[in-house]
Amino acid sequence: MKRGEVAELAGSCGLGAWTAFGVMTMVMVGRDGTPLWADRGLLNWSVAHRPDGVVALARGLTATGTGVVPYALAVLAGIIAGRTLRQRALAVALCLACLAAGQALRYGVMTLVARPRPPLTDWRTHASGWAFPSGHATTAALAAGLLIIAVVLRGPRGRILYALVIGAWGALVGLTRVYLGVHWFTDVVGGWLFALGWLGVCVCAVSRRPPGCEAPDTTRTDTSAQL
Repeated sequence: MKRGEVAELAGSCGLGAWTAFGVMTMVMVGRDGTPLWADRGLLNWSVAHRPDGVVALARGLTATGTGVVPYALAVLAGIIAGRTLRQRALAVALCLACLAAGQALRYGVMTLVARPRPPLTDWRTHASGWAFPSGHATTAALAAGLLIIAVVLRGPRGRILYALVIGAWGALVGLTRVYLGVHWFTDVVGGWLFALGWLGVCVCAVSRRPPGCEAPDTTRTDTSAQL
């Protein structure tokens, strides 16, 4: 794909995701943060199905959605995306900036919406701050998205399988927040939509960079990697 086509596709995906996120946010604010759609049903199911071993596994998985792990994945995405040392350094910087700025922007939205979390009696892990959009879901989706883009960009053998595994990790981190009782399901969906929208903005911006700017080439795959 040409650079302009990549920018157009990323921009369209980002706009669509943020439109859906905006509608969800307005509904959330209009209802004063009360549970929506399947929120209560999924939380009740989670509370009723919590064997100790699964809870421990969920806690371990949910811990990977914050802290060092997402930033390590962002660095890995930058290393994979670049060809030369200079391109890799720039790609790592761009990936880290995308992740950090996305987290900051999400925090601002969360503070403005101020949606309460589920009842404290249902929690099975620590949580802080307001509920919407979920921080773990957003951060994991951003890190997973960056890594998927890098893998698809370089086109190694098995890239579809890699992308599915990475995407599954990002989705499961979000779902553990519901399972452990610290978020409503719509908090997680909001985090996913927010992350997709922000990734679209970032990819669109990089794809429209000035011609003299040396950044990783996002318009073609490395055919040598497929040989």
